[in-house]
Amino acid sequence: MRILEAATRATATGTHVTLEALTPGRRRWLALRRRCTRGDGISPVRSSGVSDGAAHPSFGPPLSGELLGGLARVDVATTLPLTGGMAHSVWLVTLGDGRRAVVKTTAGAHKDVYAVEAEGLGTLRAAGGMRTPQVLAAGAGFLVLEAFEPRSPDDRRFWECAGRAVAALHGVRGERFGWHRDGWLGRLPQHNGWSSDGHGFFAERRLLRYLHEPNVVRVLDASERATVERICARLPELVPVMPPVLTHGDLWRGNVVATAGGEPVFVDPAVCWMWAEADLSSMYCSGGAPACFFDAYREARALEPGWRERMPLLHLRELLSTVAHFGEECGSAGRLRELLRVFR
Repeated sequence: MRILEAATRATATGTHVTLEALTPGRRRWLALRRRCTRGDGISPVRSSGVSDGAAHPSFGPPLSGELLGGLARVDVATTLPLTGGMAHSVWLVTLGDGRRAVVKTTAGAHKDVYAVEAEGLGTLRAAGGMRTPQVLAAGAGFLVLEAFEPRSPDDRRFWECAGRAVAALHGVRGERFGWHRDGWLGRLPQHNGWSSDGHGFFAERRLLRYLHEPNVVRVLDASERATVERICARLPELVPVMPPVLTHGDLWRGNVVATAGGEPVFVDPAVCWMWAEADLSSMYCSGGAPACFFDAYREARALEPGWRERMPLLHLRELLSTVAHFGEECGSAGRLRELLRVFR
């Protein structure tokens, strides 16, 4: 019996099965699903201005008056570094007239990193109907955005509204998987070459592309990398055929902020045409989104049967990306190995 079918029988149909009665592989899969459900998975590569009170490494240059003057060309009253940015440095800037803006900077960034992000924000807003920050300025190594509340509230209304917004985004259908240009997830390229095959696209552009990243080679041994290749070969039996839809691409709680009135605003996209479930997997497995988010989503847009059981598998891309960025230091390496053991 397939692992996903076993997980479905044990967790989704209400059948009571003790862990001792399952094979080791099935026990590991159930443990992964429960961890996702509890929301204690490893967070994705953070690049937002969300302040989580933790100290994180800084990747951008100091926000000097010279830099601010060059990028914003306005009077700057105060600057405040925001924590939570693991892929970029993020600053809250108060202008001389009292307005606030968020400035993202990255030392040594590729010249089109922020142009791609700005385009993605515009696409989500224009084609997907999502609320996103207005882009005030963009250039090589910096992006200036309209500022919002840095934390998403915990109230039910906010998350139901967010769920409906994501469902509406995923209601925009595409003809192929990919995007008209390559993009970025954190500081690493996101390969978006066109494909008519969703399984092949996810395998080649979202999983296998990380196997040659130096940190992944250091963290995963040859047998573990071979397991990723076997998972890719099995994707057609593990994931049903689904259409390409417009996706945010880095959808987790940290990339949902709020207006002063408590409306959801979506930031830090890695836009492409992809499976809706791939977009949802980070929100499901990285923690923070309450059940009402998914309930509101499903009221607006149906999901394929067994979607919950596929969340850990589709989250594999985010785990690989995080390890590719930070190696053993980020905490995702253990989760990645745990997932791979299920498929050995």
